[in-house]
Amino acid sequence: MVSQEQRRRQLAREKFLRQQQRRTSARRKARMRNAAIASVLGVILIGSVALYTTGVVLKDDDSKTNAGAEVSPSASAPSKAPDPCDKPADGKVKTQTWEKEPAMTIDKSAKYTMKLETTCGDIDIALKAEAAPHTVNSFDFLAGKGFFDHTKCHRLTTNGIFVLQCGDPTGQGNGGPGYNIPDENLKDKSLKDNMYPAGTVAMANTGPPNSGGSPFFLVYQNSPLPPSYTPFGTISDEGMTVLKKIAAAGESTGAGDGAPNATVVIDKATVAKS
Repeated sequence: MVSQEQRRRQLAREKFLRQQQRRTSARRKARMRNAAIASVLGVILIGSVALYTTGVVLKDDDSKTNAGAEVSPSASAPSKAPDPCDKPADGKVKTQTWEKEPAMTIDKSAKYTMKLETTCGDIDIALKAEAAPHTVNSFDFLAGKGFFDHTKCHRLTTNGIFVLQCGDPTGQGNGGPGYNIPDENLKDKSLKDNMYPAGTVAMANTGPPNSGGSPFFLVYQNSPLPPSYTPFGTISDEGMTVLKKIAAAGESTGAGDGAPNATVVIDKATVAKS
């Protein structure tokens, strides 16, 4: 029989998945709406198509683009905070995948740290090798292969939960290393009352148990979530400053869940044994 506690967790997980689906649908509708607006503006701006396209793609000086178009205030894009981050380092995302989880090579009793050198600043993370050995071992393996280098942090959620999601080489939220790793450390003492505290680094997954791959999320403010996402690291104080700077710039849809306005790219990810 399914216990009352198991049923409660299942309902919480299903609720969160429904929220994710609604957010995905909202982002899709927003993209369709923006595409329609862009099409209309394209007809109006026949004489300045090249300039308009550059403004949209690069998000470069939108105020000048709108002024040149003489569009009404209702058709103008909402203002947003300036991008607080630098341009990404030169390089391309690697697309290598593997058929199975890498062999265990880390020392579970040792201390490990992960450094994310991002366009917005360095984020240092203390990893929980003893509590989440499969997860830490996978990140050690992937970072050593340069898997995370030049990848975008593709999702910022600012409503309901407060996280920045990274680790997907496709930048779409559905990529990974080709293998899955088991859920771990779901009874971590830091997870109280279905709350992932600020400073937590945890695995994203596709819903079913043991479906984590490479996408992960960084919590910048206490976030209510069922304990279904492996917590495997804690962000340093300096890293939290960087993370909050990214969050302060907001996300692209205005609905609380979309691509971050900040240009968040992991130039280099490294895992080190201390």
